[in-house]
Amino acid sequence: MKSRGRPKVDTQPVMVRMPTELVEQLDQVRREEPDLPSRPELIRRIVEEWMAQRSS
Repeated sequence: MKSRGRPKVDTQPVMVRMPTELVEQLDQVRREEPDLPSRPELIRRIVEEWMAQRSS
């Protein structure tokens, strides 16, 4: 299991505003995950999955 804390050195912060409805949907999906990821972690997973599908 990954530990929380400072991210890897080779990362960059990305700030994004989302409508409340979308954040609520993200939180619902988070609750369905077995490890209850943070919002940023869930967003990373979603983007990585989308990028993998796009490159297929």
